[in-house]
Amino acid sequence: MVDWLIVGAGFAGSVLAERIATRQNQSVLVIDRRSHIGGNAYDELDHYGILYHKYGPHIFHTNSQDIFDYLSQFTKWRPYEHRVLAAVRDKLVPIPINRTTLNRLYGLSLANDAETAAFLATRAEPVAVIETSEDVVVNAVGRELYELFFQGYTRKQWGLDPSQLDKSVTARVPTRVNEDDRYFTDTFQFMPAEGYTKMFEKMLASDNISVQLATEFFDIRDKIPFKNLIFTGCIDEYFNYCIGKLPYRSLNFEHKHIETEFFQPTGTVNYPDPGTLYTRISEYKYLTGQSHASTTVTYEYPSSDGDPYYPIPRDENLALFRQYEALAAQEANVHFVGRLASYRYYNMDQVVGQALAKYRRLFPA
Repeated sequence: MVDWLIVGAGFAGSVLAERIATRQNQSVLVIDRRSHIGGNAYDELDHYGILYHKYGPHIFHTNSQDIFDYLSQFTKWRPYEHRVLAAVRDKLVPIPINRTTLNRLYGLSLANDAETAAFLATRAEPVAVIETSEDVVVNAVGRELYELFFQGYTRKQWGLDPSQLDKSVTARVPTRVNEDDRYFTDTFQFMPAEGYTKMFEKMLASDNISVQLATEFFDIRDKIPFKNLIFTGCIDEYFNYCIGKLPYRSLNFEHKHIETEFFQPTGTVNYPDPGTLYTRISEYKYLTGQSHASTTVTYEYPSSDGDPYYPIPRDENLALFRQYEALAAQEANVHFVGRLASYRYYNMDQVVGQALAKYRRLFPA
């Protein structure tokens, strides 16, 4: 019998496995339905020797010293500040919208923050009560920029118009009046020097941890004796969808190898145009710093079918999740952790933070 069965070898499951095994000296079995560890952050060398992310680009960033210090036990880091361009009106311009975006798009010569703020104020269309993702953007920059950068992209990504989505979706992308073209402004912006998979291997290296891959929890739950369970999968799946299925958006990835040193001018280029089926193209050599004569890129196509990636933030979906959350609270010695179990869109650092907080609650000092 193992002390802990952990379902899912992504960030949530691996962090808790490492803490319990190394700090509590208890036995842990980690299982995953996929054939690898690392969850969606899994990376590997492709046929051409280029390190790529199988499930699309994962860029680490955090403002938490504690989270950064924790992960630093398992990896060295490569400094990396992610920059994204958007393909609009036959131009490539920075996103989030900043002064450079506006100058390039409109042929302006805005020279400072005050001039840029004044220009945006002339475009903005104040919304009395901000409730939706459309409201957020229109209130900040007006309808033209909203339609140009956000409406088509959001419709593709979520399968819904921004007016149907919670304000949190577009609120994640700020508007800037300066020339800061970094996608993130967090204190710590790094990539694991040898990749995410190597980091996960070190996290799961304890003799107290066993890993069993290509394994379905529901096939073995009655065959492997365990004292405690940590479940990081979809909470509705755990309960066999007894109240209904929580909706998710999925992604399909098309990985392409191209015989050129670099394919595009930055790590990611977004394609907001609704006529373009994919939402973005990412090129990994910018992220990893790898030197190679050729390159590998990934096209992302949003989908309503496939692996669950993004919980859809709408009030009715949250209400359904709350019902499952109430059922989860009644489960003895079962703990639900992670993006899918919490039905929240968490960044990687937030999942690590949630898992560390859960560990502290399980084993108070």
